[in-house]
This record gives sequence, structure tokens and C-alpha cells, in this order.
Amino acid sequence: MSAGERAKAKAEQIVGKTVRTAAHAMHKETLAAKGAALEARGKMRGTKEQAKGSFKR
Repeated sequence: MSAGERAKAKAEQIVGKTVRTAAHAMHKETLAAKGAALEARGKMRGTKEQAKGSFKR
């Protein structure tokens, strides 16, 4: 797993979680859903890179 992709995945997770939490505090459910989607995309990117790295070995 390249360091750049790992950082990108972790950044998406952090931003998504922050957006989701802030949106819940403001009672903005649509924005909360977008934050949750961004967080999930970051998790999937990390999982993809982990799987790709395990096949290289």
C-alpha cells in the first residue's frame, strides 16, 4: 500500500467523520449522509489498498 494512497484514504475517513458529526450537531441529515458516504469511501479505499498489497507478496 503506497503511502500516498494510505494518506488519501485516512484523510477521507477523517473529513467524512468530521462532516458527519458537525452535520448531526446542526440537524442537517442530508449533509450527515454525505459525510458518512465520504467516510465509507475512505474506508473502502484503505481496504482496496490493503488487498492490493497482500496480493503483491
